Amino acid sequence: MQLLAVYAHPDDEAFGSGGTLARYAAAGDDVRLICATRGESGKITDPDIDPDVDLAELREAELRDACRALGIGEPIFLGYHDSGRNERTRHDDPKALMNVDEFELEAALRPWLAEFEPQVMITFDPHGAYGHIDHIRIQRAATAAFWSAGSVTPRPPRRLYYTAIGLERMREMQEARPRSPMAGLDAGLYAVSEASFAAVLDVAPWVDAKERAIRAHRSQVGPRSSFAPAERDEAAWRAYLARETFTLGGARGGFPEPPVADLFDGL
Repeated sequence: MQLLAVYAHPDDEAFGSGGTLARYAAAGDDVRLICATRGESGKITDPDIDPDVDLAELREAELRDACRALGIGEPIFLGYHDSGRNERTRHDDPKALMNVDEFELEAALRPWLAEFEPQVMITFDPHGAYGHIDHIRIQRAATAAFWSAGSVTPRPPRRLYYTAIGLERMREMQEARPRSPMAGLDAGLYAVSEASFAAVLDVAPWVDAKERAIRAHRSQVGPRSSFAPAERDEAAWRAYLARETFTLGGARGGFPEPPVADLFDGL
């Protein structure tokens, strides 16, 4: 079976679906990752990293290490630029994802759907996890490409899943990690009820691989980040990593009674 994840930046793959990617790779499925940018507008959070480093090169290398930790194939980069956030926002960069035409992004994805012919795709939820404009743009493009893939392949993907977080879990995270990107968000907008989940996966056996993938993104999860060990309760952290949840973004054909425990259930 073929599984394709579509995200915006290096490290997006590890947090919301790293356990899922590792699980299917370990089962022998063909797991691929498309990353729209190289994360060149990220904020370096490890003081041991030279602040003058070429961040695009560094984050590309970090993503390649993360993919090896998860056991999946080499990442595919679309070559767009990270739009950044706050004071790092690249308003005037025409290649920043926020400034790229959405139909262009969709068209950039379709050849890969034709080449890989995945049965299942994964991307962000419609709110981009925590409202990052790049997450929202690639989510829209991936959703559009899911539906237009029949124009480039006789075997378009059968299911599209969105990474999602439950209301209770988001509120717990906000309380436990006040410096996280989700702190201060309206949980009623950015999270979903448990009844919304189309798939709930127990990825406990792959938590170690997921943690290695997260740590591979050293520039983003260093001591100055909200993901530093000092910022979290370790037992709660591992419990959080062990469960990955998804809503259904699209389906060709029927879908079993949700929530399923396998993204390929019934295919």
